[in-house]
Amino acid sequence: MLVTPEIDYWPTSGYRLLAVDANGHLTVTDDFLRHLLSRPELAPILDSCPAEVALHEQLLETPRCEVPEATLATLQDRDAADNYAVWLRFRARLLAGSTLEASYMALFQGDGVDVAPVLVQQLTQILLRHVLGGKASAMEVRAAEMLFRTQKVSVLEDGSVMAADDETVERHASSGGFGSLGELLKQGGAPLRSVDLDVLGLDNAAAYWQRNECFDLVVSLNHGQPALDALCRVLTRWIAHFLRLEVRLQTDKEIVDEHWVWHVGLDAQASGILNDLYKGDEVSDERRRRLMCLFRLEFVNPADMLAEVAGRPVYLAMAIDEQNRLRLKPQNLLLNLPLSRRS
Repeated sequence: MLVTPEIDYWPTSGYRLLAVDANGHLTVTDDFLRHLLSRPELAPILDSCPAEVALHEQLLETPRCEVPEATLATLQDRDAADNYAVWLRFRARLLAGSTLEASYMALFQGDGVDVAPVLVQQLTQILLRHVLGGKASAMEVRAAEMLFRTQKVSVLEDGSVMAADDETVERHASSGGFGSLGELLKQGGAPLRSVDLDVLGLDNAAAYWQRNECFDLVVSLNHGQPALDALCRVLTRWIAHFLRLEVRLQTDKEIVDEHWVWHVGLDAQASGILNDLYKGDEVSDERRRRLMCLFRLEFVNPADMLAEVAGRPVYLAMAIDEQNRLRLKPQNLLLNLPLSRRS
């Protein structure tokens, strides 16, 4: 019997430096903390003062050591001192939980996230890498990128809805690195009849692995295209890993439900639109057009749900903002589902 080999992707995320506990969750290691210290915001440069270099070397030697505020005050570069303060606060959040999953969940509880978004995105990427494992399809991995990297979305003249990595578009559009699609996306979706697309599909999926950290492949978000189905599978596994429950998730075109009882926006824009629709408030055509997709989520075991909504579907949505950007928040699915254990 042939065994499909595992593929190692996103190698610079630091995932391989973490340990896995008996329950299949990740735990922080000193090597992982050292990896975080290699970020460009923290790595010393030629102009770094001796105190900054000494602090960096001390943390590399003993990544969990205490760093008094007085030590940060000795750094000549105040931006560097601020960056270290952010890193130390982030380290405290990581080490406060028994697992990386627990620390991740705790970030979004209480008074709100108090660490840099780029660090939260790195955690999300690492956790997705763990959730998907080494046998995920290229389309699933590309769909997972949408959960930790902002997408720039354009609706083309023929109705194609294309999503590209926003940072990559901004970096390469003017230089032609993304072809005419990049310029199209950068300009806000001006319609073009023909564009030079570098689109990931089922026929060229193998191309993803050679460039898995380039974040430069475009996907179609139209219904019936493989990216949305892949996103459903990713979100299903995300929920199963964190919440230990089984759900079914599929795309939907509209909510026709007289007994609509629960919804979750996968981003801030979608949350606002769903809330207004649920309350019966007027939603302009312009806001409705921002909805990229609706989803229908069902619990396999209704007993996992709050008793008052057991057996009813949960509607999800994702939407772009005024700049055609899609900023998904996968933590919303972990915090806002109607779970019986929180009743």
